[in-house]
Amino acid sequence: MRARKAPNYDLACFCAQQCAEKHLKALLQENTLTIPKSHDLVKLMELLGTLYPELLLLAPGLKALSFFAVEFRYPGASATKEIATQAYNYSSLVREAVRRILKATNGAKARQRSKKKRAG
Repeated sequence: MRARKAPNYDLACFCAQQCAEKHLKALLQENTLTIPKSHDLVKLMELLGTLYPELLLLAPGLKALSFFAVEFRYPGASATKEIATQAYNYSSLVREAVRRILKATNGAKARQRSKKKRAG
């Protein structure tokens, strides 16, 4: 995104999609849910939506990011700087949301372990 000579906006879009995908899959793993072989971010969100309804608010961005998993990886369409910026912003929202959830989840687990130690 910051390259001045020959920026690769297609790659930026793909990396943004991958960032969101890996974060959602990490949350699936954290909850010992099956991780599907899919690049469909909306599908991944739906698997998590009952546990974390706040993720459902990200649906429009996830739908747009899912498009970038394949579309710009092959000759034909190309991303613009504006599209790449939008993809980056969407992936940042997903990253922040998942990290907040993981931080809260891990904090709760640590408190439970601490209580067990004191009781035991």
